[in-house]
This record gives sequence, C-alpha cells and structure tokens, in this order.
Amino acid sequence: MAYDAEDTRRRIFAAAAAEFAERGLAGARVDRIATAAKANKQAIYLYYGGKEELFAAVVRAKLEEVRVSISIDPDAVAESVGRMFDCYQQHPELIRLLMWEALEAGDEPGEGARGRRDAFREKTHRLVAGGVAGDLPEEARVRAAQDLLFTLMGLISWNFAVPKMCRMVLDEDTYEAALARRRETVIETARTLATAAGSLQTGARRPQSGSGQ
Repeated sequence: MAYDAEDTRRRIFAAAAAEFAERGLAGARVDRIATAAKANKQAIYLYYGGKEELFAAVVRAKLEEVRVSISIDPDAVAESVGRMFDCYQQHPELIRLLMWEALEAGDEPGEGARGRRDAFREKTHRLVAGGVAGDLPEEARVRAAQDLLFTLMGLISWNFAVPKMCRMVLDEDTYEAALARRRETVIETARTLATAAGSLQTGARRPQSGSGQ
C-alpha cells in the first residue's frame, strides 16, 4: 500500500489534539502522540515541526472549525449564541486547549495570532454593520461590539471551563441538567446584552458623581 501523507497528517493531528487537551503543552509527549497516531516521530517533526508548533497548529485549527461553522448573526445574536453553546458542548477539548494555552504559552503573541485577531475583527465589524449599538458614534460602536463579543464568549465558555462549579452553584444532580439550565439562561442573557450593548458602553464611559469632572 502506498504511503498516504495526508492520512498520516490527519492521524497525527487527531492524536495530538487528544494528548494536548488531556495533558497540556508541557505534559504532552511526542512519543505518545506518535504511538496513538500509528506514525513515527520523524513524521511529526516533518509535518508540524516541534511540539510547540504542533500545539499551536492544533489550537488554530480547532478555533477555525468553530469560526467557519458558527458566526454571530447580528440579527439573531441569541440564537447564534445557542449554536455556539452547543458546539462547545460537543467539543469540550477546545476549552481545555485554550486554558492550557493561557497557562503555558505565555502572554507573547504566538504563531497565528494575527489571523486570530483578524477573525475577531471580522466578527466585530459584522456586529457593527448589523446595527449593534447603532446610536453611538462609529468608534464607540466598534468598542461596544468588541465588548459584547468577548462578554458572550465568556458567558458561553465559563460553563465548560468549570463544570463542577457549574453543577454545584446550580445545585443540580448532574452536569447535564446544569448545562440544560445554563443554555437557556445564556441565550436569554445574550438577547438582553445585544439589546443593551450601546447603553452599556455609554454607561461605562459616564463620569462618576463626585469625580470632579
């Protein structure tokens, strides 16, 4: 049978995603990835470079999957958030990878940072074009849309970042029951936030009484 380079790359990627999600960048081992992928270590270095480059490639690809499959529709923010919630629930490895990245990759922009930033700018501009915070000046509208986007991301991801806390705070017998409740709450909260995006931004900039301004 002829050697299938693309199939080898896919196997390495799948094995690396599982390894990094479970053990992080520092705890992951190239030999375990190679064994799980039924590939040799040289193939990993050939196709992806070192372990750090492989980790970055996995994170980029997982984020791209979400970006391509789900976008926030400015005319249906709550419904879009519901779809994102479902996506994160179906792919819990994404949250784990992002948390490992935050813990181990440091604050310096890594490979692919520009592409990720551009993707978020695209989402922001779509919200602005869709009328989010339409009563504000242009620059303030962009800032309001950015704040809304990041707030929605946190509103979704925190449920999967701390599953035990989610279950305990909601006092549910199972995590599944807690998530079902949270999904409804997140959607309704997103609807409220989208409506109030402009007023929230204005309120954040309003001087406090007694400030001397």
